[in-house]
Formats: sequence, structure tokens, C-alpha cells
Amino acid sequence: MRFSSPWWLVLGVLVVVALVGGAVVSSRRRSAALAAAGLSAGGRRTTAGLWLSIGGLAVLAVAAAGPAASVPVARAAGTVIVAMDVSNSMAAGDVAPSRLAAAKKAADQFIDAQPDSVDIGVVAFQNGGLTTYRPNADRAAAKTAVDRLNVAGGTSLANAILTSLSAITGKKVVIGKDGTVPDIGFWNSATVVLFSDGEDHGSDEATAVAASAAEKAGVHIETVGVGTAAGTTVTVEKFRIHTALDEDTLTAIAKTTGGSYHPASDAAELDGIASTIDLRLTTHREDLPLAGAVTGFALLLLAAGAVLTVLRTGRLV
Repeated sequence: MRFSSPWWLVLGVLVVVALVGGAVVSSRRRSAALAAAGLSAGGRRTTAGLWLSIGGLAVLAVAAAGPAASVPVARAAGTVIVAMDVSNSMAAGDVAPSRLAAAKKAADQFIDAQPDSVDIGVVAFQNGGLTTYRPNADRAAAKTAVDRLNVAGGTSLANAILTSLSAITGKKVVIGKDGTVPDIGFWNSATVVLFSDGEDHGSDEATAVAASAAEKAGVHIETVGVGTAAGTTVTVEKFRIHTALDEDTLTAIAKTTGGSYHPASDAAELDGIASTIDLRLTTHREDLPLAGAVTGFALLLLAAGAVLTVLRTGRLV
């Protein structure tokens, strides 16, 4: 149990201690006075109402401190990683106003369409992958992470996949030195939505191994092709380079993992991806406020103390 305002509890304890001390002193003086007069005190029953009232005040102090208990809560949950290609070729204008701008718009729409049971993470990738936002339920933060991306460097689809898997598992995922696929467990409640033009400056073998790692872990990769087959030219460090959409590579990645390829022009179809995610039952802890119940108990004690006091003495105080 924790308290949101512990100082109220401290203050309440001091007040209750003072009241108890006063009640004890008063009771002893009363007993002494009655004994001197040759009378006997009424015993515990006479002061039962007082002690109930003091107990009610003590419980009320606990309620004022804002008690809350941490309880396990089960929910169906899934994870989606939005992997964004930010290589130099994504600055191409064959998709207006640019490939990256179009990808950002589609990614934002996709994030907005996801149910609350799905956590969203964002991975930006070029020559190396970079997790810009760990999976979380905060949609606004995920969209901010997408919107602030800028183009730079080349493309490594293998790193994009491996970094996405790292974001899902919470630990770094790498291909073995001998090219073996790492065993990262089974994560069938996770999906990667990869926005890219498909141009890969890494090795095809590394990309295939990374896709196999995702498939082995039960992670589907939905690829979104951004660009045109005809392509265009972009200027990179004063050099003009031709760039075009590579649908074959993106389709192969999706097929290996059990996902699908989507042209950016049909990005609206991504809204249905959420229904394909196998949600898992997870348990997380939430704070359960107890102030209401504790306040009710305190009022019950105070009422009982007042009733007993009236019945025994004929007066409330």
C-alpha cells in the first residue's frame, strides 16, 4: 500500500495520539474522583463510545492520506513497431511532397487507428537502426517521434528488422558471427509495420537472416512500399543518384514472416492490421484507490461511537 499524501497520515497520528493521551488522563482523573467519593467507575463500557470515536478519527486520517493498493490487472495486449526508413532516398519527390513525408502521414494515420490494447513503438533506420520510442500506450508521443524524423544516410533493412525485434524484446538482438538466427523467444503478439522504398544498402543475406529471426519469433512484418517503380533522382552530397521502389525486396520480407506487402497508395488498408495481431493476456499492476472505502469505515466508527456515547451518557459529548 502507498499513500499519495503521507503528511496527512503523520498529522492524523499526532492528533490521535494527543486524543488518546487526553482520554487516558481524563479517565484516570474521573476514576480517582469517583473512588474518593466512594463510587465505582462504569468500566470499559462507559468509554466505549469515546474509543470508537477516536478509532474513527484515526481511520479518517488514513483515508485523508490517499491510500492505494497495487493490484494485478489482466488485459489483452499487443505490440506494434512502426519502423521508418529515413535514408537519403526517402527525400525523393516521386511521392509528393516526398517519400518520407508521405510515410509519416501514413504512419500517423495508422497509429491513430490502433486500439488501446496495442502499444506502439517507433524505430528509425538508415545504415543502423535507432529506437526513437519504446513501445508504449501514449499515441501522441509515438506520433511526435515519427514527425520529428529527418533523412540521413543509407538503408539497412537487416538493421531495421533487428532493431525492431530489440524494441519488442527489450534486449539487443544481433545475428551471430556465423550467420545464425538468434533465438529470442516467441512474440506472436507483436507486429512490425515497415515503411520503406525497399532499397537496401546492406547484404541480401543479412536481410534474409533478420527476417528469419522475426519469423522464428512469431513476429509478422507488414511492409509498406513508399515510392514509384519508375523512381526519380535525389542529390546526395552533390551527387545525383537514381532511386526507385523495390517492391520485390519488401514483398519477400513480408512473405517470410507471414505478413503482407502494402503499396503506400493503399495505406488505408493498414487499419486492418490490428485485427491480425494475436493479442496476449498480460498482467500489470495498477493502483486501486482505497480512500473511499476507508472513509466509509471511519464514518461507521464515528457514528457507532456517537450512538454509544448518547446511550450511555444521554449526551453526544
